Amino acid sequence: MEAFFSDPIHVEIVLRLVAALLIGGLIGLERSYHARPAGFRTHALVCLSTSLLMLVTVYETRWFPEVIQGRIALDPTRMAQGIMTGIGFLGAGTIMKEGLTVRGLTTAASIWITAAIGILVGIGFYFPAAVATLLTLGALSLFRWIEQRIPAQFYAHFLVRFARAEVMPEGEMRGLLAAQGFTIANLSYRLDVEEDFFEYRMVIRTNKAGNAGRLSSALSALESVREFRVSPTGD
Repeated sequence: MEAFFSDPIHVEIVLRLVAALLIGGLIGLERSYHARPAGFRTHALVCLSTSLLMLVTVYETRWFPEVIQGRIALDPTRMAQGIMTGIGFLGAGTIMKEGLTVRGLTTAASIWITAAIGILVGIGFYFPAAVATLLTLGALSLFRWIEQRIPAQFYAHFLVRFARAEVMPEGEMRGLLAAQGFTIANLSYRLDVEEDFFEYRMVIRTNKAGNAGRLSSALSALESVREFRVSPTGD
């Protein structure tokens, strides 16, 4: 290992990959705080994989010395482009929409970075492939631990139905949500004459995920509520 890092090019490769991981993670932190599906680990892995693939071109004389000697002319990015296009379809297949929740984005990103590592192994660029493998494992395990402990806003799709003759006024509904620590966005209304119910549908936000349980208990105690649903967003 000491021999690897005695080469200034190896040190530069490590710095580039670590910088990409940290920058992607930093951007992902902002997304995770706002409870977006593509968050901390997803952004970190995507940024790392794209940086890794660029090393193929930047350091092609390191893994294919014949190029600098002028004996061979090649464009290695063409093969990489074809591979990553195919992997993109595979990754898209892992992204699932379950109701109002999107899942599988981190899995898709891990497939992407695995393909990028495979490309470097295939061309014999073993050092950055090994470094990327360690960083990827760290992003998937250590970053999960970090992601679970960083403060984050909790978003949920909220639906509540009342009997038409027992509709809770909008002001009272807003007051009930505020009392449980929620704010409201994208409020919509629905009246169904055939089924005889009135429905509020909205996106709600709070700083504590535990407030969803309190809201559920409060709504369960109301006899006028015919149905309600709290569906968290996120991956």
